[in-house]
Amino acid sequence: MRSVTRLVAAGAACLALAACSTPATGPSGSTVPARAGSVASGSTGSPTSTTRSTVAASTTPTPSLPTKPSGTGPPAHANAPQSYRTVAVHRGPDHPDDLVLDASGALLYSDYTNGTISRLNADGSSTVLHRGLDGPEGMVLLADGTLVVAEENTNRLLAFPAGRARPVVLTTLPGRPLKVTCHQGVDGIAWDARTSSLVVPDPVMGTIYRITPDGTSRTVLARGFVHPVGAAVASDGSVFVADECGGDVWRLGAGGSRTRAARASMPDDVALDGYGNLLVTDVRHSRHDLRRWPLRGGPSTVLAASGLIEPQGLLIDGSGRIYISDDQARVILRLTPAS
Repeated sequence: MRSVTRLVAAGAACLALAACSTPATGPSGSTVPARAGSVASGSTGSPTSTTRSTVAASTTPTPSLPTKPSGTGPPAHANAPQSYRTVAVHRGPDHPDDLVLDASGALLYSDYTNGTISRLNADGSSTVLHRGLDGPEGMVLLADGTLVVAEENTNRLLAFPAGRARPVVLTTLPGRPLKVTCHQGVDGIAWDARTSSLVVPDPVMGTIYRITPDGTSRTVLARGFVHPVGAAVASDGSVFVADECGGDVWRLGAGGSRTRAARASMPDDVALDGYGNLLVTDVRHSRHDLRRWPLRGGPSTVLAASGLIEPQGLLIDGSGRIYISDDQARVILRLTPAS
């Protein structure tokens, strides 16, 4: 989601919050052809550039690749870290948004404001890999090295094949996004390892899709959301969706049904920690925090809040370290388990 401070929210847009309790309707079950293979316009293959972060290099070791799948894991909070050490691994002039690890384990982050994808280097600097994008948001790295990027202002998915500077369009989602709070285009995307497919919330239509990696088809998983922007898939295939302007995080069920998994005012990103907990960033300015919710029920735990203005990206690496990006605070935080 774009910042409330940077977008002029029409009064009618906030009326969408009244639909928070609207039940989801069932999926159509149809498979819809999607446009693929065309070169994306508006993006350029400019040479990469490197900028220096204000954070000391000693605080920015390269994250490791995940060594275990995320999922519901053991009982809630069993062996889950109870405290974390928090440091800023990046603080600079850009606006870090969503996060993903590349094949080497380096952290990549999108920047909606500047239209770029950058890599955080081990020495504390950042390198722009791709520029000229129209509102880059969520990212997924495929096994063949292809980087899939959600482009919010065009409501489409782009793909950067390994070693290529120019993307191709995988698919354009239905609906016309607006640069108004609760009316923007595609944001977060997730990978489902069990089906080798992308799970993509379409905020404009309030629909959750399953899309093949080549973008040739999409299938409706659920409808009836207000403005879904984040998704995560557990190792058992359970899909969790953050409804930013409808409120709360939901677990999808059979036939397009859903049940509440976590409460949040304006949830943006979600992740599963492998210990039976769901982590949720909340961009509502009265909250602006990261919370851990036990999937088996129980109260939430605030893991981070200080220094956050609008926490957007969320990632957990194979060592259990949590990364949070905040585009308004212009910072990426790393939470390392203390126990």
